[in-house]
Amino acid sequence: MLALIGFSTIVVFLLLIITKRLSVITALVAVPIVFAFIAGFNYTEIGTMALAGIKQVAPTGILLMFAVLYFSVMLDAGLFDPVIAFIVRSVKGDPLKVIVGTALLTMIVHLDGDGTATFMIVLSAFLPIYKRLGISRQILAGIVALSVGPMHLVPWSGTSVRGMSTLNTDAVHLFNPNIPAMIGGVCWVLFVAYIFGKRERKRLGIISFTYHHKENFTDDQHALRRPKLVIVNAVLTVSLIVILLKGVVPAPVLFVVASIIALMINYSKLPDQQKVMKAHGSNIFMVSGMIFAAGVYSGILTESKMIASMATWLVNLIPQQHASFIPAITAVFSMPASILFTPDAYYYGVVPVLSHTCTQLGVDPLEIGRASLLGQMTVGFPLSPLTASTFLLIGLAEVELGEHQRFIFKWAWGTTIVMTIIALLTGSIHI
Repeated sequence: MLALIGFSTIVVFLLLIITKRLSVITALVAVPIVFAFIAGFNYTEIGTMALAGIKQVAPTGILLMFAVLYFSVMLDAGLFDPVIAFIVRSVKGDPLKVIVGTALLTMIVHLDGDGTATFMIVLSAFLPIYKRLGISRQILAGIVALSVGPMHLVPWSGTSVRGMSTLNTDAVHLFNPNIPAMIGGVCWVLFVAYIFGKRERKRLGIISFTYHHKENFTDDQHALRRPKLVIVNAVLTVSLIVILLKGVVPAPVLFVVASIIALMINYSKLPDQQKVMKAHGSNIFMVSGMIFAAGVYSGILTESKMIASMATWLVNLIPQQHASFIPAITAVFSMPASILFTPDAYYYGVVPVLSHTCTQLGVDPLEIGRASLLGQMTVGFPLSPLTASTFLLIGLAEVELGEHQRFIFKWAWGTTIVMTIIALLTGSIHI
């Protein structure tokens, strides 16, 4: 009975967010509460279960809040401006250098894990160059989409945060084993950029021209830039990433301290600090609020034993000798799954059931998280019609969604396949 109610909870949740009848935050809270009442639990029990879930995701929610604030400060202060200027100067009029430079810049800027900000920064820098040289804008949209994919595995991206909150783990256990696969994905993307660049160089030749990306800055962007603090900000950011990967300090605490230091260094005056925080406040609230709402969802489904019952039902369907293939199969189909599932639907609806099934079959449930992150709304999100940032990308690049998907889909799936192979070879996931 609990398994049936659990599957019903997930199906109703998926239907409500796919059809946009409810917002994700509302559905994450309302749907499990309603079905918990149907299952016979009372107010006190439901409240206790929801609170248990909120406590589990609290560190992840705090991590996301302050990671977004930190990288927003770095972007506003102009940490990446010298890199952008160098790449734009270096590419000159060579289509091969332009396309490879686009990939490199996208990867660097996407260290913040925010697709929307990355698309706006990269396209504002490179779209005029592509138009001036006559390079296909499908390639611009495609190579930017490819380049954010491997970088979206960073533990502070919204997708990784969902995975960590669902599996109740941290970056050391979920992200670090995937680093070799992430590096392999980056190499694959640069290889694809080289192929595209050779084609366009052959078609267009090399054209000499000059372009300065800072000409497109707004007055507010100029006012917030701190060019004299670039080295300080770079040292702070590198130190932050190194400490994060070593795991010597809890990630939430690390980002709380780092973001406060970044604010104080770059914007010592209180009005400037308030201006930066207000500018990014709505984005911070939306992503962190969703994580705490997800805590209610996962807490009720877990503490009520619904997920355990669903996993037990699936275990009876899967032969024990085939259980070890589940992570690899999940990884291979994770990128196409982005077309079908929103990140919330997948990581809060599908991953819990798969992970509990693996637990009962003797497979490490964290492998499901690592496998999913190799494609589902990482490599796949810039192609998915279910994410708003996809439409921002194609809108800025001035291409159609269907053309964009047809052009880049096979290359994006190639990224996931390459990362899956490396993940299998390095032991991030097993067969």
